[in-house]
Amino acid sequence: MRVLKSFEYFEPRTIGEASQVLFMYDIKAKVLAGGVDLVPSMRRHEIQPECVVSLQRIPGLDTIVRDEAECLRIGALTSLRSVELSPIIKKDFVALYEAVHQIASIQVKTMGTAVGNLCIATPASDVATALFVLGARLRIASVEAERIIPIENFFIGLHQTILHPGEIVTEVLIPSSSTEAGSAFLKLVRMATDVSKVNVAVAVTVTNNACKEAKVALGSVAPTVIRARKAEEFLKGRRLEHKTIVEAAELAAEETKPITDIRSTAEYRKEITKVLVRRAIQKALDRASS
Repeated sequence: MRVLKSFEYFEPRTIGEASQVLFMYDIKAKVLAGGVDLVPSMRRHEIQPECVVSLQRIPGLDTIVRDEAECLRIGALTSLRSVELSPIIKKDFVALYEAVHQIASIQVKTMGTAVGNLCIATPASDVATALFVLGARLRIASVEAERIIPIENFFIGLHQTILHPGEIVTEVLIPSSSTEAGSAFLKLVRMATDVSKVNVAVAVTVTNNACKEAKVALGSVAPTVIRARKAEEFLKGRRLEHKTIVEAAELAAEETKPITDIRSTAEYRKEITKVLVRRAIQKALDRASS
C-alpha cells in the first residue's frame, strides 16, 4: 500500500452542508461513508480526490425503518451488517437478505454501507441486483432540491452513475411486496470471498397458479446490472412449470453481454446464467406459493 496523498477533509453536520462542499469541489470530491472501497483505492492511487466529505456526523442516516406507507427505508450510513441482521429484511425482503448474507467478510459488512455499495456502480454488486427485483428507489439530495428515482435509472456505465455535482444518495426506498410474492438471490463465486462471476435475483407474484408479475435481474454479465425484460414478459400469465422456467432462463441468458476476464469467460457466464436463473425462479416460486 502506498501513502495517501494529501486532501481536504470535511465532516459536515447536515446533508445541505455536505452537498455544498461536494458541489464546490465538483468531480475532485468523494463521499466517505464506510470507506471500504474508497480508502483502499486512494492508497493504491487509483483515486486521488482533492476533497473527502464524511457523512459520519450527520444524524439520522443509519436507520432501517418502515414508514406509514409500509415502505422500507434504508439510510445512507446503514451498514450491510445491519441490513443482514434486520428481522424485517430477513422476513419480507428475502432477496436482499440473501445478497448481503452471502458476502463472506464480517469486517466488510460491518464497515461497508448498502448505499456505498451502490455508489461504487460495479455490475458485480450483489446488493444492486437484489434491489432491482424488489422495486427499490433512491432518494437523492442536493443543495437545491431532492429527487427520487428508480434504482434502474441510477447506473449508466461501469463505475458511472447519474449523480450530478453536489448530489448525495440519502436513502434506499423499498415498497412492501404482496403476500403472493416471493424473491430469491443466487450467485456463483470461485471462493466465498470473491466477487461474483454471475449473480441473479428473481421476484415473482403468483395468482391462481399463474405468474402475475416477474422481475429478473442479472449482475456481472453487462456493464451494469440489468433486467432480463424478455424473460420477464415470457413468464407473465404463464403457469411456472419446469418447461416454462427453462425457456425463461434461456431468454435471460440471451440478454446478457458478458466479458471474459480473470474470473470467468463470457461463454461460461452465459451458460451459468441459465442455471442460476432457473434455480432462482424455482426458489422464488416456492416462497410465493408458501
